[in-house]
Amino acid sequence: MAASAVSFLGDGMALVGIPWLAIQLAKPDQGGVVAGLSLAAYSLPGAVGALALGRWFGSMSSQKLVVANTGLRALGLAAIAALAATDRLNTFTYIALLAASSLFSAWGNAGLYAIVSRLFADGRQLPANALLSVSQQISIIIGPAIAGIILLELDGSAILAVNAISYLILLTTVARLELPQQLATTRRTGVMAGFRILAQRPQLVALLLVTAAFFFLYGPVEVGLPLYVAGSLAGSGQLLGAFWTAFGVGAVIGGFAGGTLARAPGWPAVIAIIFGWGLTLLPFGMTNSTLATMTSFALGGLIYGPFPAFTISLFQQAADASELTSVLAARSAVTTTATPLGAALGGPLVALWGAADTLLYSGIATITLAVLVTASMPLLKRSTLGGEVKDQFTVIGR
Repeated sequence: MAASAVSFLGDGMALVGIPWLAIQLAKPDQGGVVAGLSLAAYSLPGAVGALALGRWFGSMSSQKLVVANTGLRALGLAAIAALAATDRLNTFTYIALLAASSLFSAWGNAGLYAIVSRLFADGRQLPANALLSVSQQISIIIGPAIAGIILLELDGSAILAVNAISYLILLTTVARLELPQQLATTRRTGVMAGFRILAQRPQLVALLLVTAAFFFLYGPVEVGLPLYVAGSLAGSGQLLGAFWTAFGVGAVIGGFAGGTLARAPGWPAVIAIIFGWGLTLLPFGMTNSTLATMTSFALGGLIYGPFPAFTISLFQQAADASELTSVLAARSAVTTTATPLGAALGGPLVALWGAADTLLYSGIATITLAVLVTASMPLLKRSTLGGEVKDQFTVIGR
């Protein structure tokens, strides 16, 4: 858990470092496009890796999956830092190395949550997931603030160098773990097997699709926010870090609630979170007040905070130990694709509409998604999951 928190901290810093370095490398009129492609490259290839590498990764232990992912991440980020230090880094190489570093990310994420699922299989999965989620949200408080301090003296590549070190810490820690035997080996399965398992549970499929749409509509925020801060607010990297820190403070408070939602009704909670997040983006298109938009972004973090732990527990409960990494990798293949696709779209949208309107329209589209899901509730209620998993979705941990 501690090593994961260190790695999350590195990624929290990367929220500022990746788009800021992209803007520094890009031509003046291409900052939004390059930032969007860079953010997409940091996670989108993970979906390709999930589908293409199932033959080899499907039978690997959870421990080895995490080690492979963290090793590749560290190598790619370190290469970026080294090239930047020698003035040999350009936008193409930057995006290519980010893409290469993310190739195993879906499997690594699946391995991490599979370890947690098995170690806390006695009904404590949701609180354990909430602890991981809170660690991620704390990293969004601390990471961007540290990144902002680094940017006072150095460029974005220094942030990615620190991120590489954080992945090495997680790698060495996981490699030395002595895990229960059931975590050491898994049945030879792949992502397609995970999709087949999920296909037998229609409400989980619906949840996966809604989650993917939610993350896709969030994607433009990661591109629009840096350009909104640099443009509409005439701010610096430190101000961008402050925005993410405000979001993180809200998300930590909301994340602690994630472990207490064991008896919350599933679909109403999911819809409320999506609707609430959409509302918090509307002020970005209505005002250039730093206080108003930062306060709204913090509220957005508070609303979003419980969502990851609340939803991933359902997928952990849907499969037995031998199938778990495949189910989680299938989920990651979809969800890790959604946000970077949204970020990649965000670059052209910012160029077309401007950063403020892009954030506004993202909020409106997210609210529309919540309305559509609400209208689909009768159909969702008629679908069946079968026995225990259906009960768990209606009220988690009943």
